[in-house]
Amino acid sequence: MAQAFVNGKIQPGKVVVFIKPTCPYCRKTQEILSQLPFKEGLLEFVDITATSNTNEIQDYLQQLTGARTVPRVFIGKDCIGGCSDLVALQQNGELMVRLKQIGALQ
Repeated sequence: MAQAFVNGKIQPGKVVVFIKPTCPYCRKTQEILSQLPFKEGLLEFVDITATSNTNEIQDYLQQLTGARTVPRVFIGKDCIGGCSDLVALQQNGELMVRLKQIGALQ
């Protein structure tokens, strides 16, 4: 069930971030991405605490990405990692390049 839930969210051309609302790194990730000009519907924050299987989702994210922690940021089908990875991509200019490549920006 967790695998189907996660795989159903991750789509080409879309940015999906798995979060917990109380996590400060999740909030920072949301802040960074929310400032960018995404096309309607191509940025989604998924609160895994709103589900009944939070632990199973984190277990599957670990299988998929090598880390159980949130946030887990997917640009298209690729997981770029967490908040510090997003910040690094933003600082070196690669974030905008990757987002343009998948057609997520206006």
